[in-house]
Formats: sequence, structure tokens, C-alpha cells
Amino acid sequence: MSNSQYKSFLQCEAATMAKINGEWMPPTPEALLFGQYVHAWLEGEQAFDEFKKNTPSLFTQKGQLYKQYQLADLMIEAIQHDDLCMFVLQGEKEVIVTAELFGVPWKGKLDVYNPAGGRFSDLKTARSLRERVWDPEIGYCSFVEAYGYIAQMALYAEIEKRMTGRNEWLEPLIVGVSKEEPPDKAVINIDEGRMEVELEEIEKRMERIIQVKYGGEKPLRCEKCKYCRATNQLNSIIHFSELVS
Repeated sequence: MSNSQYKSFLQCEAATMAKINGEWMPPTPEALLFGQYVHAWLEGEQAFDEFKKNTPSLFTQKGQLYKQYQLADLMIEAIQHDDLCMFVLQGEKEVIVTAELFGVPWKGKLDVYNPAGGRFSDLKTARSLRERVWDPEIGYCSFVEAYGYIAQMALYAEIEKRMTGRNEWLEPLIVGVSKEEPPDKAVINIDEGRMEVELEEIEKRMERIIQVKYGGEKPLRCEKCKYCRATNQLNSIIHFSELVS
């Protein structure tokens, strides 16, 4: 299991199992490429050059970023010119952590690992850091809550703790940078109490996920995602009021 796969199961079990079984591969959204560009910079010059080489679709024939991606360079500059951001991003990059958790093996990738400094850090890009985002379960909230980043940081902290045998979590920090001009930035921490709540929720949900992934339970369709739209077969007529249910 991974954090991304866990989140995918929550969104649509059927789509997730189709991806696991190699039956469907979703297209890479533009927002993901945007984030990958910024993360490639974080990994270092060699990784950044390699990413540019492997994603020619981001660049014009003259080797310049297409207009919709040029903001990514401004976001990188905003981080580079901020002492606190650069301090928090000091450490070993792209470190894999593994451990058994809730009855199954898990794997995570830490953007920046600094156990000597008592922390690990994750670089996140977002449309806005301050804008409220709608979440169907909890209503309007921060981008950190809406996109499952608290659960991700809690998982990584627990996996790293179990892997190393340490007694306490490392401090998880998020370096957030916005897709605004000029970009906003922030270094964000998460309290341990909230992380404990997230881990409890994950443990509860894992029973169903394990049954679907390993136990042969039929995965449920969300009927809203790209996979469900692509594979939908109508078998009934619906009332107009059901369209927004």
C-alpha cells in the first residue's frame, strides 16, 4: 500500500483495482506535471535536467516552457529566495520508507529526510494556500485537509518511526507554494493529535480496502470518475433530480 493508492481507494474502488490490474491507466493531468516539475528541481540539478529531457511536451521548439508552465519557475524562485523554506528543505531527497501497518506492508517516499534535524519535509504546490477548498465530508477547509495531506504526513511519520524503531515521530513539515503570480509560500506543521485521528481513520478504512484488494470483494464504482464514465453501461432511466445527488 501507498498513500496515493489509499487515497485512490477512497475516491473509487473500481478505478483503483483497474489500475492495479493494468486494465486502465488514467491520463496525467496538467496539475500533476506542474508539481512534478517543481519536485524535480528539489531533487537536484541532474534529476531536474533528466525530467526536462523526459517531458518535452512542457517546452516549445526553442526550449522554453510553455506559458501555462512558466509560473513553475517563479514558484521555484520564490522558494529559493526564502531562507526558512531552504532551511526546511535541507536533507536527503526522495527517501523511500517501508513498514508494516494495519496488517499490510506500506511504502512512502519522503521529499526531504533529515532525521538529524528531527524532521522530514514535503513540498506541495497548490492553486492557493489561503483559499478555502470544499470537501464533501468536512465542508470548506484548507488545501492541506482537502487533499489528504494530513493523512499522508501521519502515514509517513508512522512508517518512518516503525522502520527505524524510534520512539517518537519526526516532525512533519509541509513547504507549500501557490500557483499565483507572485507565488505565495508557507512552512506548515501539523499537530500530533490531528495526526493520531487520521491514523485511526485510516485503520478503520483499511479493513474494507484489504477485502477489496486481497480478499476478492467486488470493488464499488463511484460513477463519477473518468474510469466510471469511460466504462459506464446504462441500465435505467433516472429522474432529473438524481443528476446532482
